[in-house]
Amino acid sequence: MEDVILKISNVSKQYRLGTIGTGTISHDVNRWWAKIRGKSDPYLKVGEENDRATAGSTHGYVWAIKDIDFEVKKGEVLGIIGKNGAGKSTLLKILSRVTGPTTGSIKSKGRIASLLEVGTGFHPEMTGRENIYLNGAILGMTKKEINLKIDEIIEFSGCQRYIDTPVKRYSSGMKVRLAFAVAAHLEPDILVVDEVLAVGDAEFQRKAIGKMQDISTGEGRTVLFVSHNMAAVETLCTRAISLNNGKVEFEGRPSDVISKYLNSSAQNEKIIDFEQKGIFEGNDSVQILYAGIENTSSTNIYDVIDITNEFILKIKLLNKTQNSQISVGYDLMTLKGDVVFGSGSMINSNLSKETIVTCTIPSNFLNNDVYQICLYIHDENMKRIYLKSELLVFEVKDVERENGFLGKVNGVVRPKLNWNVLNS
Repeated sequence: MEDVILKISNVSKQYRLGTIGTGTISHDVNRWWAKIRGKSDPYLKVGEENDRATAGSTHGYVWAIKDIDFEVKKGEVLGIIGKNGAGKSTLLKILSRVTGPTTGSIKSKGRIASLLEVGTGFHPEMTGRENIYLNGAILGMTKKEINLKIDEIIEFSGCQRYIDTPVKRYSSGMKVRLAFAVAAHLEPDILVVDEVLAVGDAEFQRKAIGKMQDISTGEGRTVLFVSHNMAAVETLCTRAISLNNGKVEFEGRPSDVISKYLNSSAQNEKIIDFEQKGIFEGNDSVQILYAGIENTSSTNIYDVIDITNEFILKIKLLNKTQNSQISVGYDLMTLKGDVVFGSGSMINSNLSKETIVTCTIPSNFLNNDVYQICLYIHDENMKRIYLKSELLVFEVKDVERENGFLGKVNGVVRPKLNWNVLNS
């Protein structure tokens, strides 16, 4: 198709684990011997999935990314999300031609500008102004073209005072400001942006996201955006992909991909009996014996909670303080980190004896989503003595609506409200 500006076909990247970089003499000889005989690389047949939490095997090869295959259209903003070590930065480095793929092919139209790390492509001894011309030349721009944009670049970066100072004296935030300003204003056909925007302050992040929107919608250019900020991905991107262990796991609308990614990443535990498992949870002031979401209208408390049923948050604890009164509260949050509501109460607690605290969440209140409980406890002087984020994770669904054609109601909550009709 004519509007496809970037096509990635079965791209893979293999690395050798350990202190040796690209291989050993014996491996190089084996590769050379296979090549002159017209055979394929023997080490492409080995290698493990890129799971950073597990130990490697004896052959010592790992696939940082494996069989990545997708297309990007002109003017599209593609969000790329995934856990640390999922292969996001490796993919961007291959797209930016910082490194080459082990297998597969990449076809692109036009100039690619990359912002992968703080100060990428900057010469530390050169001034900010000189680095603008250097980066422009790398992108294939003429001096005349850069002159037309340089005042706009300097103003956007907010580094006017230091623009004639060597970059080695810039802070990390100033470097990323100038680097982004250069990459965004020198009219690349494809702008590749990694998580480096997190280095900038809130004001610059807003400017950067606004500029990327202008680039895509106003100028019809393409943006590839990697971030752990799910709100930014959902706001900015028109499409998203999720990587897991070097492979594309989900692809589609940003809201759908983010939801699937967060759900797959969450440990869906809605009941934890610490006492029964023999796990100590707490500290010198308080010990949590049990925490659970119990659905009062269901015989199986491990099921997904139907939105039409009320349910109970139940906490069993031991108060080890010298105070008979403590405050127990929680924030109910989405997996994106948005707080839906918070609730708490001062309770009387027998010292060193079990205390059970419950709180009922009404039916027809929460929307379809996966939620987490952040529990906090304070003493009688409101000094915090315990905090546990993601203590419990549970899912609420509107089973009846999901089986129909109406889809999810908009909003974080969806209370069942009374409607009246008055006819004249």
